[in-house]
Amino acid sequence: MHLSSRCLGSPLNRRMFMHVGFVGGLGLTLDQYFRMQSAQAAAPVPPGAPAKKGPKAQSLIHIFLPGGQAHQECWDPKPNAPVEYRGDMKWIQTKLEGVFFNECMTKTAAIADKITVARAMTHGEAAHERGTHNMFTGYRPSPAITFPSMGSVVSHELGVRENLPPYVAIPTMPTNYAGSGYLSSAYAPFSLGSDPANAGFKVQDLSLPGGVTPDRFTSRRQLMDTVNEHFAGKEKSDNLDAMDTFYKRAYGLISSEKARDAFDINKEDGKLRDAYGRNSAGQRFLMARRLVESGVRFVTLTYGGWDLHGNIVQGTKNQLPQFDQAYAALISDLSDRGMLDNTLVMVSSEFGRTPKINATAGRDHWPKVFSVALAGGGIKKGFIYGKSDATASEPDEDGLTVEDLAHTVYDCLGIDATKKIMSPGDRPIDIVRDRHTRKELLA
Repeated sequence: MHLSSRCLGSPLNRRMFMHVGFVGGLGLTLDQYFRMQSAQAAAPVPPGAPAKKGPKAQSLIHIFLPGGQAHQECWDPKPNAPVEYRGDMKWIQTKLEGVFFNECMTKTAAIADKITVARAMTHGEAAHERGTHNMFTGYRPSPAITFPSMGSVVSHELGVRENLPPYVAIPTMPTNYAGSGYLSSAYAPFSLGSDPANAGFKVQDLSLPGGVTPDRFTSRRQLMDTVNEHFAGKEKSDNLDAMDTFYKRAYGLISSEKARDAFDINKEDGKLRDAYGRNSAGQRFLMARRLVESGVRFVTLTYGGWDLHGNIVQGTKNQLPQFDQAYAALISDLSDRGMLDNTLVMVSSEFGRTPKINATAGRDHWPKVFSVALAGGGIKKGFIYGKSDATASEPDEDGLTVEDLAHTVYDCLGIDATKKIMSPGDRPIDIVRDRHTRKELLA
């Protein structure tokens, strides 16, 4: 059989053997994605390098509430503040003595003994884009460089597990700051492409293109094996085995029933889907649990729109009950499955809202103090860390910076946040610059 070099380079040959879709809508095909993952996994460990610390968390679910959720109408109500500060919503007692959540959070109040709320998160960025950058990267924005998201750093540092993408976005990558920054685009998230709450939900890239039957897909793989054998015999190079590892992984993701099942939310029991809620919050949170259970290391998902400059009461009542149901179900489900201790769940937003209600019955941007919720994966249970002052205007105790939060998250995952990663210009850059892990948050 005569095989020309075009079998390796032609877009209608070698590339098309694996072209099933584009990862995350970024123009990154599965073969390119796994090529980079293979190279990272095969990189030798430098002599004398310190052993990696064992992780407390095997996976992380980052629930991001875009727009800037009001801490006063969620995790940190102020019952004793004047009405112009506390607003018109009520509050409820949680399972923790003396700790109150918003009136819509009845289910979360019942599992408060399983979570930690940091009530003195703080930074200085009042613009949506800059605040979002902070919370996804652990860095203030810089005009000189684009920093990678925490999910991309986890993908870079920990690599593939169980033949699944290490970093997944539900339903899509929510912002460029959730991407790979100065790292290769191979470490960007694999996006589902649509909302798992939608009827007929289907994950992009995991089904064969039109006209490609399972038999035809198998024959393409056999032809690829023939190409590999031909060149291996010609060149006698061990590098060819390493070069083709990414193809095998990509084939594995597409052809493995187990891998594809991880993305099939219809495999879940109907009663459990009801418990999470048959809505965007519920089904996104449930999909996240499926993915980390199957081996995905980092899942980022978004829910709602919290930029409530006006009519904050109705805007909160329209969204918070669905979040409350889904979040409490997720924490309880992880706990029931014995997964909570090794799965870190983080709820964040880009900033909080102003202490006073404004003229349109809403609140404006306020980064000086807001709340972040953490659970599982090495984090204390039933704990309130830090506090805002009497009017929720600024930190009163244990202010938590974005750098310290990122350090703490990486510590739970067994990643040294002081490690330097090489940028494209061969400039070593800290995973997180300055600050330290907040040991008080750890179990």
